[in-house]
Amino acid sequence: MLVDPIIKIEIIEDYMADDEALGNDRQAIKLIDQLPERVSQRVGKWFEKTPDAIAVFDAERRWTYAQLAEATESCQQYFKRQQLQPGDRIIVIGENCCALIALLLAASEMSLWISIVNARLSNREIDQILNDCEPAHVIYTVECSTEAHQHATQRSASYEQHQYLGRIAFNHYDNRQAEPVYDSGKEQVFAMVYTSGTTGQPKGVMLTHHNIAYIASVSGAIRGLSARDRVYAVLPISHVFGLASTCMGTLFAGGCLFLVPRFNAETCLDDLLKQRITVLQGVPVMFAALIECVKDKAQGREFPHLRYMSCGGAPLDVETKRATEEVFGVTLNNGYGMTEASPTISQTRRDQPQQSCTTGRPIPGVEIRLITDDGSEADCEEIGELWIRGPNVMKGYFRQPEQTAKVLTDDGWLNTEDLARVDASGNIAIIGRSKELIIRSGFNIYPAEVEAVLNAHPGVMHSAVIGQTVKQDEAVLAFVQPVTGAAITEADLHEYCRLNLVAYKRPQKIILLDRLPASASGKILKRELFNLVTDCLSSTPCAPR
Repeated sequence: MLVDPIIKIEIIEDYMADDEALGNDRQAIKLIDQLPERVSQRVGKWFEKTPDAIAVFDAERRWTYAQLAEATESCQQYFKRQQLQPGDRIIVIGENCCALIALLLAASEMSLWISIVNARLSNREIDQILNDCEPAHVIYTVECSTEAHQHATQRSASYEQHQYLGRIAFNHYDNRQAEPVYDSGKEQVFAMVYTSGTTGQPKGVMLTHHNIAYIASVSGAIRGLSARDRVYAVLPISHVFGLASTCMGTLFAGGCLFLVPRFNAETCLDDLLKQRITVLQGVPVMFAALIECVKDKAQGREFPHLRYMSCGGAPLDVETKRATEEVFGVTLNNGYGMTEASPTISQTRRDQPQQSCTTGRPIPGVEIRLITDDGSEADCEEIGELWIRGPNVMKGYFRQPEQTAKVLTDDGWLNTEDLARVDASGNIAIIGRSKELIIRSGFNIYPAEVEAVLNAHPGVMHSAVIGQTVKQDEAVLAFVQPVTGAAITEADLHEYCRLNLVAYKRPQKIILLDRLPASASGKILKRELFNLVTDCLSSTPCAPR
């Protein structure tokens, strides 16, 4: 395995130890110049520097960095036996486990494009991704995922026992077309992460080695990651948050990853203690579930090793932030990003705790613009559509140049299609999706604002708000997931909204669901909510009450 020259490593270590230096654009440019040409090169230095330190472990395996090096080399030999060539695309269908890490690093070494796909997706969703990607090889990590085994069976996969990966299944396809290979990590694609956005159709987001390496380096520095950290990796590696920030961020710093295939609140609380976890990253619904679990236990718990928590992937509400910090005694940092930005765009800083749910300042090296409806740049505290530019911005959508051109300009500006405002300190507040803006009786309504009010109700665990066209106007429709055992009704919540929202922002209808539809990463799937409400508001008046 190739390793960065020692002189470069020492420069980066000195730089990353100084969080304040990250605020300096000159230092950010210096970091760009020091990025490895392949993600695996930065991880590879720990193979030699700390071979006996634990790198990754899950329910079945525990690998030191030396053993991770052996597993990575063994995976490369597997790829060669399958006659895979640089530029080939491969898909791994599975859930968080040690095998995924070895496969990622081996793909990096061989300049393969790798796409990690969550095994919990439906057959239809898997087929859509396979048809779009047209991979040369598909691997199913059947040993650690029942769903992966089901997908393998569905597709008549072959099976084998691998020394490091355990039992795996695979399909091989000869009629593939390899992609160009570049020496430069700025051009060479490392991972293709599939996202459907609001369209419901999969789009392969092409992320380069430099995209992922930059986020791993910068977000790791902001978190103060070091070789002493033990990081709870429950965010799916199939999601770019889990891949770049949690997974690669930890390995870049020489830390230890505890890989968990799926989230369970009670298990997580136990693991934080038993595994001496120091860093916990998650999505808001995950932290809400942890708080509910602690309340059910009706007893205080201490987490002496935990030093850093952060949230992303969905809007964070004030009540979840307050309750989480009260239980764990650690600041819940917040951030904002998207798959097309690898994903981090902004992040609160650990030495500057925020009382609000701001997503913090842009990370170093990322430029932002807020564009108003008339095309001008927004003033301080004024709402505008957020555009960004930086070394984290994707190469584009796979084989979809028209879709790419809709959001990415020739000079590198990416339209997030999110509405935001920036305060005098440079902190970003995300207001909502520009396409989700609800205009009711001429008034602008941002779903995130209504959701924040609903989430503050003690009987509400999570909520999602959408707009529905009714009689040439738009109505506000809210879906609510109650706290387990909470005896709340739609009438209770309407009264609560009456006391806390101006008339035009109040939902006309509130629907209680046992569970809101969500992706494996915890993001609410609002497009699925639209399918539940066809014609349900046809007789509902839209005038503010």
